[in-house]
Amino acid sequence: MVIDAHHHFWDPGTRRHAWLDGAAMAPLRRPYGVAELRDEAERSGVDGTVLVQVLNAAEETAEFLATAEASELVRGVVGWVDLRAPDVADRLDRMRELPGGELLVGVRHLVQDEPDPEWLLRADVRRGLRAVGAAGLVVDLVVRRPQWDAAARTVRGLDEVPFVLDHLGKPRIAEYGGDSPAGLDREWADWLTGLAATGNLVAAKLSGLVTEASWQDWTLDGLRPYADAALESFGPDRLMFGSDWPVCRLAAPYVEVAEAAGALTAGLSTAEREAVFGGTARRVYGV
Repeated sequence: MVIDAHHHFWDPGTRRHAWLDGAAMAPLRRPYGVAELRDEAERSGVDGTVLVQVLNAAEETAEFLATAEASELVRGVVGWVDLRAPDVADRLDRMRELPGGELLVGVRHLVQDEPDPEWLLRADVRRGLRAVGAAGLVVDLVVRRPQWDAAARTVRGLDEVPFVLDHLGKPRIAEYGGDSPAGLDREWADWLTGLAATGNLVAAKLSGLVTEASWQDWTLDGLRPYADAALESFGPDRLMFGSDWPVCRLAAPYVEVAEAAGALTAGLSTAEREAVFGGTARRVYGV
């Protein structure tokens, strides 16, 4: 079973998506839903998916759970809860009582957009993260360079909470460029190695690389050092494929992203590839 462990849905007509403002995001400024994804997934041999939050909004999570319940394709939802709230556990319980609530597998907050690079280290946030872990859910981490240090300290300090690093922490592929290991963001590579060494409760997604590279002229050779670093740091048993659809469409269509992931992992054994393209996601998220 092939699992796409990271994709999104949205409808800008339902609520505002400020991140879609600006000319560069114009191709994404329309609704994307399950029917369109199903067609894309079938062409790429994907059997199931994990739907991931887009907005820090509980209403969105409720909609995603209902969508997942009505779909055979979506096997799990990474939703949102206010991690700073004193009653995170109660909120998660109420979320699980919603239609599709049994498909809630994790929680994500858009940490990359927080002005405080140490937001994850706040006492109330850490309390919320512990509540998510105690509820048997995974915490997805979406961070950039300013939050790398806080993310690593958080993972090290909460070894009872399972974490998944989205998009490999968004390495600066376009900035460093190059079609060889010489183009590798070495600061990122060192950070990733340290993060992976914290323990088996942190996994990562081989996702989002094409949009961290140059949208117009990314190449497999340019992505390969980053995929190789992730495989070396986490190993196939803690790495999972994610399309990041429809965001990936800024740089490549779904099928091309899936093919790129296949090419970047072509040197793995059959069992290792099965882990990256399904086994890891099924184990970590329980889908």
